[in-house]
Amino acid sequence: MANPESHWNSYVGGVALGVVLFVTFLATGHGLGVTGATTGVTAVAANAVLPGVFPKGSYLAGYVSFGLDHWIEWEVLGVLVGGLAGSLLARRFRPRLDGPPRASPASRLALAFVGGGFSGFGARMAMGCTSGMGLSGTAPLAAAGFLFLVGFFVAGVLTMLAMQTLWRST
Repeated sequence: MANPESHWNSYVGGVALGVVLFVTFLATGHGLGVTGATTGVTAVAANAVLPGVFPKGSYLAGYVSFGLDHWIEWEVLGVLVGGLAGSLLARRFRPRLDGPPRASPASRLALAFVGGGFSGFGARMAMGCTSGMGLSGTAPLAAAGFLFLVGFFVAGVLTMLAMQTLWRST
């Protein structure tokens, strides 16, 4: 197991993330985010199975017109490759199924699937995930970013209260 002392200091990590976000705004004109990538992949896949399923000019047709060679897909690929490389270099890579100790592996997968579905739906409704709306939305002091973060934390607390019995170890 990795030594907990070898993790980055949270203040150093926060400053590094702020610098990356600032450079991203300067270099690309937009911030960080990931839900646009999953929406794009889903739209392209749906269009591959059912060509022309999205009417011209519709929301998802715009994602199909970009295809998968768009900045956000490359960002997500970079996050995946960078995260894997970092975990391998730090000797922390260990496949495992996380979740509540009182839940069976099947229940953990079901909870992850349902929670991921709700998170993805909420992110699309909010027009951004915690990175896209929370981080990149609050950086320019946009009211929507702050409102999103309040809603995100309230939803997190309510979910924690609803699930806390599954997380008790005794």
